[in-house]
Amino acid sequence: MSYKNFPMVPRVIFGRGSFNQINEVLAPKRLSINAPFIYFIDDVFKNNTWLLSRISLSYEDRIVFVSAKEEPKTSQVDQLVENIILESKALPSGIIGIGGGTLLDLAKAVSIMLTNEGEAKDYQGWDLVKNPAIYHVGIPTISGTGAEVSRTTVLTGPEKKLGINSDFTPFDQVILDSELTKDVPQNQWFYTGMDCYIHCIESLTGTYLNTFSETYGTMALDLCKEIFMEDNLSDEEMQEKLMMASWHGGMSIAYSQVGIAHAMSYGLSYLLGTKHGIGNCIVFDHLEDYYPEGVKLFKKMKAKHNIELPQGICADLSDKDFDTMINVAFSLEPLWENALGKSWKKTITRAKLKALYQKM
Repeated sequence: MSYKNFPMVPRVIFGRGSFNQINEVLAPKRLSINAPFIYFIDDVFKNNTWLLSRISLSYEDRIVFVSAKEEPKTSQVDQLVENIILESKALPSGIIGIGGGTLLDLAKAVSIMLTNEGEAKDYQGWDLVKNPAIYHVGIPTISGTGAEVSRTTVLTGPEKKLGINSDFTPFDQVILDSELTKDVPQNQWFYTGMDCYIHCIESLTGTYLNTFSETYGTMALDLCKEIFMEDNLSDEEMQEKLMMASWHGGMSIAYSQVGIAHAMSYGLSYLLGTKHGIGNCIVFDHLEDYYPEGVKLFKKMKAKHNIELPQGICADLSDKDFDTMINVAFSLEPLWENALGKSWKKTITRAKLKALYQKM
């Protein structure tokens, strides 16, 4: 038996207001006056002086505002990398991602592609990256995706939606400041929080389960139940606890995997551009045959927070469209094996998958 030697995020700052320390964290990492720090920031913060005023730009440093309305694409990563190469005199000192899963994944992918030849699509898969990424920092402004701690950066490519899963993907530094999540809209808070909840359910019920994954997954699941089902937490406590649930939920799949909801959600995202959090919710709502207890509690959480999921998003799709989504979902073999075991191909068929998509 050969065990994988997974990397973890080596440095983490946790605490409300800890974003104030961003400049002192970065200062020792500057390589030269020609090697800039480049900040990828969700464009919802474009005019937000409360956040932006705390970032000190020196020399060639710059901020790039990126829209998170669409899931990150390999072509987008390639364009960002090209812009950096054209506009910088030297390789950057570091890439800093500030935002949700989309911005964190873009920061991870760009930091990898600055030191590896070719296009981002060439690295979609497991352990294809050859050279270490440049220094990269993750600062989540919404909690749930686990992107701040995972060893993947999920990208939509020309042929598939699949992560760059590698030992060089995790951040070198993460700053967990729950105050940055204070203005997240209610629906978005729920969808992204449910991404974390679904990580836990898929990890804890999977065939890949081991004590490492179980420990983190159980902690994250308990936190999700407390946040989404109980009424005894202040806003600040909820923000801090969801930030830690996201971290533990992300860790729970390091030695495990996610499952059916994520696989099918990737299909929705690839074809329809459905955002990851809401896509997971739309799929998971129909998976009671596979995760009975998990779906039952999910429906209670949905009702408690008055969440109405979009209906009929697959109503007008052609057979070719369904085939495209099924192909994307089936390409994620480790997810199916985790959910259903090594003989998963005998359990799940294209017809079953199509019938599930048709319900959405």
